[in-house]
Amino acid sequence: MAAAVPPPSPPVKRTRDAARTQGEILDVATEEFARMGYAGARVDEIAARMRTTKRMIYYYFGSKDQLFTAVLERAYKVIRHEEQQLDVGHLDPVSAIRRLAELTFDHHEAHPDFIRLVSIENIHEAKHIGASPSLASLSSPAIDVIASILEAGREQGVFTAEVDAVDLHAMISSFCFFRVSNRHTFRALFGRDLTEASGREHYRTMLGDMVISYLTSDRPGPKGS
Repeated sequence: MAAAVPPPSPPVKRTRDAARTQGEILDVATEEFARMGYAGARVDEIAARMRTTKRMIYYYFGSKDQLFTAVLERAYKVIRHEEQQLDVGHLDPVSAIRRLAELTFDHHEAHPDFIRLVSIENIHEAKHIGASPSLASLSSPAIDVIASILEAGREQGVFTAEVDAVDLHAMISSFCFFRVSNRHTFRALFGRDLTEASGREHYRTMLGDMVISYLTSDRPGPKGS
């Protein structure tokens, strides 16, 4: 009886090459969308820079809409992965929330293209994010990290503010986002570059102090209470 013929090995190299090609397309597309916006970006230009064809890009991503969605998904995955990998279990709640704020500060400063992409997507009223199930699911673990720190702080009597994790995320993100997104207009109006290296630690510390002060301050209740 003839020996059984083993099944062919999976096309590992082809799969690896496809993943690498998609990654390279996303690298160029990220730069193009961040520089030109969604409406101004051209798939032809992305293809030319890749030395490939528009047809090849559409083979992997289907359409310009889907390509931009993939760019957003990858950009958000970076910050969400960093948040989920943040090791704050050994820190007290105050130090933990400061560390989380610093992580957001560092990420936004290091990824100005992310800031531009989010600004562009807001112009389009979150059309692409709203249609992406994976982006919606990415947010929950990040909020869970903040919620666990807040819960620990309240249990220890350190945090007194009645704020939920989403509001605190908005507070941290807004400072970090504004510092990068509005750097040029702010400098033109007030003569100060918020991203200048000499002021970096000042603003990084300011963010942490602001968040901690809000969480730990005893604010009076409404009048008449």
